[in-house]
Amino acid sequence: MATDHKEPNYLGVMVWLGVLTIGEIAVIYMPLAKLLIVILLVGFALSKASLVAMYFMHLKFEPRTLGVIAITPLILCVFLVFMLAPDHAAVPHKTTFTKAAEHSETPH
Repeated sequence: MATDHKEPNYLGVMVWLGVLTIGEIAVIYMPLAKLLIVILLVGFALSKASLVAMYFMHLKFEPRTLGVIAITPLILCVFLVFMLAPDHAAVPHKTTFTKAAEHSETPH
């Protein structure tokens, strides 16, 4: 049995998506720290993705279980980013292989 719901204001959602896009472009040109720019851009992207999912994919009008299924990959992605971040920040160690490669270069 289909339940009737109020038709979303697609034009309003489109305007918000445009405003968020303009905000993203503005953030890129602001004299901010790179980490803050990345955090702001990710926030804008998540906001835009949630607007699209809620209104254009009609998740706002679906049962909560479908929303949980839709948000699970996002939770897994955030988990993986934070679990792999220490590996990215690790300092590479020089090995004897790299030292041998440096000495074996032939002059041109």
